[in-house]
Amino acid sequence: MKLLVGLGNPGAQYARHRHNIGFMAVDRIAAAHGFGPWRARFQALTADGTLGGEKVLLLKPQTFMNLSGQAVGEAMRFLKLAPADLIVFHDEIDLAPAKLKVKTGGGHAGHNGLRSLHAHVGDAYHRVRMGVGHPGHKDAVPGYVLHDFAKADREGWVEDMLRGVEDGAPALPALDWATFQNKVALRLSPPRPSRPAPDAAPRAPEPETRQPAADPRTPLQRLADRFR
Repeated sequence: MKLLVGLGNPGAQYARHRHNIGFMAVDRIAAAHGFGPWRARFQALTADGTLGGEKVLLLKPQTFMNLSGQAVGEAMRFLKLAPADLIVFHDEIDLAPAKLKVKTGGGHAGHNGLRSLHAHVGDAYHRVRMGVGHPGHKDAVPGYVLHDFAKADREGWVEDMLRGVEDGAPALPALDWATFQNKVALRLSPPRPSRPAPDAAPRAPEPETRQPAADPRTPLQRLADRFR
């Protein structure tokens, strides 16, 4: 069994924030792959289903971002799961918008949700880092992530990334990162349709050439005609 966690803050006022892209990801997986209804347990909302033939539990902590580890730790202890069974979707300011990367282990880089997870379950879990870009100065980060995506982004690359997550989700229980990331990349940067080779340009008709008619005069007559 795998536990797929989306990080975010509960409440409608946070639903479109950059910080909530993890919630958006698991919501889309649930809707696209026929997961059961969301229900309250483990200080979170959970939904049961299968991906790639393996049982999966989706989880959205309802403890607010900086206490996410409480809900995830409770679920893991009850389900007897190890960090290797945990995949976490979260916003990543150190990646440009429309970039997605997968990472296992490592530091939390100041992300409060990851910081809480580290405290409750350790750091040896898998992360799906969903790039949202950086505001340019560290003091601007809280206001930046706790703000809605621009409409153009939400309807553009954010939608494409979430559709890619839907497409690649069946590869997640097997930890088939290559397939998962390829599915996302195909949504974010679809291949351009190949153009048919242009037809060969028609050749211009060659001008008609006529052979001059044979001159019936004798050389002496031609010479005489020149002096007439």
